[in-house]
Amino acid sequence: MTHLPYALTEDRPPQLGMVVLQSDETLEADLGRLLPQRAELLVTRIPSSDTVSCDSLGEMARDLTAAASLLPRGAKLAVVGFGCTSGTAQIGAGRIAQLTRAGVETQAVTDPVSALIAACRQLGLSRLALVSPYVEEVSTRLMDVLAEAGIEIAAFASFNEANEARVVRIAPGAIVDAARATVAQAPCDAVFLSCTNLRTLDVIAPIEAELGLPVLSSNLVLAWHMAHLAGLKAAGIDAALLRA
Repeated sequence: MTHLPYALTEDRPPQLGMVVLQSDETLEADLGRLLPQRAELLVTRIPSSDTVSCDSLGEMARDLTAAASLLPRGAKLAVVGFGCTSGTAQIGAGRIAQLTRAGVETQAVTDPVSALIAACRQLGLSRLALVSPYVEEVSTRLMDVLAEAGIEIAAFASFNEANEARVVRIAPGAIVDAARATVAQAPCDAVFLSCTNLRTLDVIAPIEAELGLPVLSSNLVLAWHMAHLAGLKAAGIDAALLRA
């Protein structure tokens, strides 16, 4: 066998890691659209239930370190994201970071809840209209965590759907209608469309245009926060948050 000579290059794009739920069909494609083009997204999956409950969300803690450890060992990860809003509320952002770092070396760890809190502080938002796909116990836990961070849920409505395969197929028009109805409940600073598996990207701009309010989503704030923590400019993300 002929041994071919080769050289190594030290050049590499900014590398970002992502732990995506086994049941999630949306997040990877959304991050591909949202993150700066020169960023390299490296993804691993974590076992997750097809049915969302506080118990099933909490169970992901036992697999998070192993899932994070499957990200490439040779990568230099500027940030690793955990891709579950309700799971973060249930397990806790601090615990998420600890479990992730136990599996992979990275400069920073984030999640949709931490990203939302950071986005609200960046934009000066404190009263949100929350649109959720979750059942009551899961939505309540998320609202409690946000309240602890000083973010009031001024208006709330949910599709009350526990099945992930149905959440991902909630029609865009239903999401627009839900945002409109929720905002009508009480004055608020912005709308938050919660859940990484809910397909929200294409309805953000129409909702903003109709309601005259900033519209944030789990995937939007997560992409923004990952880019921010990695020191990347996210000017290509077409949303009020990322233009701020």
